[in-house]
Amino acid sequence: MGKRGVRLSREAIVGRAVELADAEGLAAVTIRRLAQENAVTPMAMYWHFDDKDSLLDAMAEHLIASVDVPEPTDGPWDGQLRAILAALLAALRPHPAVAGLASARVLATEPGLRLAERVLELLGRAGLDTRRAAEAAMFLVSSVIALVTAAPADRRGPEDEEDAVRQRKARLQALPPSRYPHVVAAAPELANCFDRDGYFDDNLDLLVRGVHGIA
Repeated sequence: MGKRGVRLSREAIVGRAVELADAEGLAAVTIRRLAQENAVTPMAMYWHFDDKDSLLDAMAEHLIASVDVPEPTDGPWDGQLRAILAALLAALRPHPAVAGLASARVLATEPGLRLAERVLELLGRAGLDTRRAAEAAMFLVSSVIALVTAAPADRRGPEDEEDAVRQRKARLQALPPSRYPHVVAAAPELANCFDRDGYFDDNLDLLVRGVHGIA
């Protein structure tokens, strides 16, 4: 039983675990912490999870299940593929601390299998054989996850963030232009690239264009 005598559901525990990871990082998610927050003993949590690893698996499944995969259409394969990757990004992006768990669970969950089936079918339409389609599908999903986990989850206020951007820009522009001409020229964009939705959009485009390149 949890707070106010309400029995804890598996879904409620997983949802709270994701919230905790978002706020404090994955290391903060423990069986004991979740038990304390819900006013139950750790043993009560083991009705739903054998250990922390099974809890992490459930958190990954929760994210994968939240992907709103677009329905198939008669449109071009590349547009549909990009829409699927965008849906995956939209589900993972708010949860960078948890997103990395999804890689190993895509093919172990029903929602993940449906997503993989769609991606493989579209890659087949692009002209890739089974082996190359499988490799490309794994790369695409892993790349979207990497986009999320590699972007800094900075929760500073606007003024602090502006100051941090200025410092990054100044540091890059102070590099010797004879050694790093392109880095110095791109300093304003490099200093702030993770704060723009365009960063994610551009990288999705790069992924789909990459499929075009090998198809």
